[in-house]
Amino acid sequence: MENILLEFPYNNHKHIALVRLNRPKVLNALSTDLMKELVDCFLSLDQNPEVRVIILTGSDRAFAAGADIAQLMEATPVDQINDQRFRTWEMLRLITKPVIAAVNGFALGGGCELAMSCDLIIAGDEAKFSQPEIKIGTIPGAGGTQRLTRAIGKSKAMMMVLTGDMIDAKTACDWGLVAKVVPAMTLLQETFELAKTISDRAPVAIRLAKEAVNKSFEMSLKDGMDFERRNFYLTFASADQKEGMKAFMEKRNPEYKGN
Repeated sequence: MENILLEFPYNNHKHIALVRLNRPKVLNALSTDLMKELVDCFLSLDQNPEVRVIILTGSDRAFAAGADIAQLMEATPVDQINDQRFRTWEMLRLITKPVIAAVNGFALGGGCELAMSCDLIIAGDEAKFSQPEIKIGTIPGAGGTQRLTRAIGKSKAMMMVLTGDMIDAKTACDWGLVAKVVPAMTLLQETFELAKTISDRAPVAIRLAKEAVNKSFEMSLKDGMDFERRNFYLTFASADQKEGMKAFMEKRNPEYKGN
């Protein structure tokens, strides 16, 4: 892979993988090739039974500074239709394991959209977020008008999309875009600690919980409650559910196997 770096196991933890965007000369701009490599890597990790949590990060200077404008500048509508990158973006929704975005520096345009495609965002205190597409005569095309609105509400999303202005990490956290802000120097360590906590939970239940939370954005409350209840019932078909409740009654730590 030329555009991303993979560390697995990460920090010698057999259930955690770290994927790092690696186009430093262009602040990790999201080219079609990078996105294809990223999705291929994610799908491979998703199919690996040893992997329970994936961390996605960039560099200290930039998580990802948007799309590769040089690649898009002369594109026609037909070029955009024929380009496979949006199909590639859609495949991110197929990942069943938790993906945590660890964001330092700039997360702009496609970079902000990529972070929002993850299950949650942990930000360094110097991180910046924006959807600046309006400044170059276009609009977000990979979820910036949709996921951002669901995360922070219509009024704030409208302000970000129509101005293209950046918000800092604290504001992003206050608005609900980011789960937690930590010192930039300790971002990966604190994200790793969170990943360890999640990796200690029952993998089947984690998968079903992620699925249910994501469905809440696509369903009515009644349908969402029905879906949640179905997934709740499904956990009782897993050995991990039996182990978890048995360990609770025996006052010991559970040993989850992922089945």
